[in-house]
Amino acid sequence: MRYLRTARALIPALLLAAHLVAAADVQVQVHLPAGAALKDAVVYLTPVQPVHYPPQKAVIDQVKRRFVPRLSVIQAGTSVDFPNSDNVRHSVYSFSPAKSFTLKIYSGRPAAPVLFDKPGVVVLGCNIHDSMVAWVLVVATPYHTITAGDGVARLEVPPGDYVLRAWHEPMTLEQPGELIKVAAVGESRRVELNPQDPQWAPVPVMPGMPDMPGMSGAPQ
Repeated sequence: MRYLRTARALIPALLLAAHLVAAADVQVQVHLPAGAALKDAVVYLTPVQPVHYPPQKAVIDQVKRRFVPRLSVIQAGTSVDFPNSDNVRHSVYSFSPAKSFTLKIYSGRPAAPVLFDKPGVVVLGCNIHDSMVAWVLVVATPYHTITAGDGVARLEVPPGDYVLRAWHEPMTLEQPGELIKVAAVGESRRVELNPQDPQWAPVPVMPGMPDMPGMSGAPQ
C-alpha cells in the first residue's frame, strides 16, 4: 500500500517529465515602440490544452530593507516563503485582488509559506518600511522567464499550441496574447509593449502603518 501511494504521488511529476521530452526552443524579443530592448519583462507561454503541473515552491527574502528578488514570476499553486534576513522586523502584505494577505511583524521566518493560487499581478509592501515594494506575477503555466538586458527571453516547451504573453511592471492587466504554434524546430517572435497603454497605470501601494498597535517602539 505504501508503494502504491508513492507511485501515485509521482504521477504528476512523471507526466510533466514526459511532456518535456521533445522540448522545442522558443525565443522572444520584447521591445518598446521605438525599438529599444526591454529588460526584466516577463514572457510566458500558456498551453491551449490544459495540463496538470505539480505544485512549486519559491522564496522572496528581505535583505537590507529590500525584497529579493524585486520581481518574481510563479506558477499558480506555488507556496512562497518570506524569510526576513534583516536585523530589523518586517510586516509583509498585499491588497492585490490576486492575493490579499498580511504577515504580522516578525523576524526570522514566518510560521508558514503563503499560497498563491490565483493568476494575476500581486504587489508586495511592508507595513513598516514604505520604500519596500516587490512584484509577483502569478501565471497559469510553468513556461515562463524574464528577459535579460537584450530584451530576449528563451524558453523550452513541448511542441504544441500556446498563447504568448509578455508583462512588465507596473502593468495591471494581462495582455490578450498571441496564439502561436510551436513546432519541433522551435519558434522566434517579437512582442511590443507600449507604456502609453492604459494597462500600464501604476498599481497603488498602501503606505506603511508605523503607528499600528503593537508596533510602537519597534526597531526600524
